[in-house]
Formats: sequence, C-alpha cells, structure tokens
Amino acid sequence: MRQGSIPGVHGRVRPLTLLGEPVLHAPCREVTDFGPELARLVDDLFATMYAARGVGLAANQVGEPLRVFVYDCPDDEDVRHLGHVVNPRLVEKDGVVVRGPEGCLSLPGLEAGTERYDHAVVEGFTVTGEPVTVHGTGFFARCLQHECDHLEGRIYADHLTGRRHRRLLRQAHKAPWHRRA
Repeated sequence: MRQGSIPGVHGRVRPLTLLGEPVLHAPCREVTDFGPELARLVDDLFATMYAARGVGLAANQVGEPLRVFVYDCPDDEDVRHLGHVVNPRLVEKDGVVVRGPEGCLSLPGLEAGTERYDHAVVEGFTVTGEPVTVHGTGFFARCLQHECDHLEGRIYADHLTGRRHRRLLRQAHKAPWHRRA
C-alpha cells in the first residue's frame, strides 16, 4: 500500500490564466502565511497541472499572484522529480545553453525553441516553511527556470527574439483561446 498522500488528489482544478492576462506579466508577491490556504493552493496547483497534462505550474497561472510553483517533471535520464517550492529563488543556472522546444499551459498548443541552461538550482521553502533546495539538469532544469520566470512576470516568449518571437505571437493571436479585444 502506498504511504503518504498523492499531490493534487484533494485539490480542485482551476481555470488557467492565458497570455495577455495582467497577473501573468507582473512579479508575484512573497508568501508570508504558511497556513492551510497555502496548502490548498498547492493541492489546487497539482490538480490543475495534472488536468492540463503539464509538468510544472506557477500560482499566477491560476490567477494567484504568489511566489509558489509545483512540478512533476522528468530530467533527461527520465528520472521523475515531484514537488513544490514556495518563495523560490533561482540561485544558479549554468552549464551548456541548449535551445529546445518549450511550451506553456498559459499558451496552450504552442511551443518554440527557447534557450535555457542545462543546470539550475532553486532554493525556497516547502508548504510547511521548511527550507528546500532543488537541483535540476536537462529538461528538469528547463522546467525550474520556466516556473521561476513565471513568478517574475515573464513567459518563455520573452526569451525569444526576431522571427521566432513574431511567429509565436502570430500563432497566439490566431489561437482559439486568444482573447479578442
């Protein structure tokens, strides 16, 4: 029999915020209350991430401008990494810069070759306030950098330039989920 709880099993699936919504493009606030509301948010983030078939999700992607993200992401050796980080800080990103396909639950169905370092270290806290350090390599390092960007009000499209950036924005504008003014 499995010990411990399965992340997200008690959470509710929340609507995703999409490209252009202000909460996605502003820095998030530090978490100061490590109580039951934070635990519910983390459960909701897991439930929403799994429902959307993602590998990571930041709180502002469900409309909460708080510095929290969850992940269930493999690295390049197919080792599964599962967890969450509250008030994360990207303290290290180094190694080789790799351009790889990157998508986002806030830009559903789209992806673009995005440059990221192949090693990242994030420090922060657990939902109960315990310090945590997360090391990532390969695809998992990409995930950690991507989620930390969200909490700073950036999306992967902000790393693109020139033709790749224009093409992604055109695709987003034509997407069925794009909000028409």
